[in-house]
Amino acid sequence: MTPKIKSYPPAARTDALVDALTVLWEASVRETHGFLTENDIVSLRAYVPQALRAVPCLAVLHEDGKPLGFLGVDGQRLEMLFLHPREIGRGFGRLLAEYAFSQYGVNAVCVNEQNPRAAAFYRRLGFVLDRRTEQDEQGRPFPLLYLKKR
Repeated sequence: MTPKIKSYPPAARTDALVDALTVLWEASVRETHGFLTENDIVSLRAYVPQALRAVPCLAVLHEDGKPLGFLGVDGQRLEMLFLHPREIGRGFGRLLAEYAFSQYGVNAVCVNEQNPRAAAFYRRLGFVLDRRTEQDEQGRPFPLLYLKKR
């Protein structure tokens, strides 16, 4: 079966969906965010369900009813894009990003500098560096790259 992307308005975000996406988020972060400690991951995980419920636009890539990845958008900024680790490198990240461009007009993204694979992915999609910060948005020592679409 071909994967499909489905948008979820806030009222359609069930506890089961949020739980499944939180599990997917954690698997993805463990694969791609090697700079985070176990304590960092546990601490961040506590905020993921709230973020999934609060992000204005949420879209999930499903295959046979199982989520393979998801994205969240606020305004024209891509706030989150995560894939299950076994789906990385299969073109699903590009598929989700192109959905974000066409459906939500995304033209900005923020990525951890210590996640060079993600930064390279967004550069291949036409993003360029707008600015850099020494800390993340919660004040932790994780530099962020703010990228804009060319």
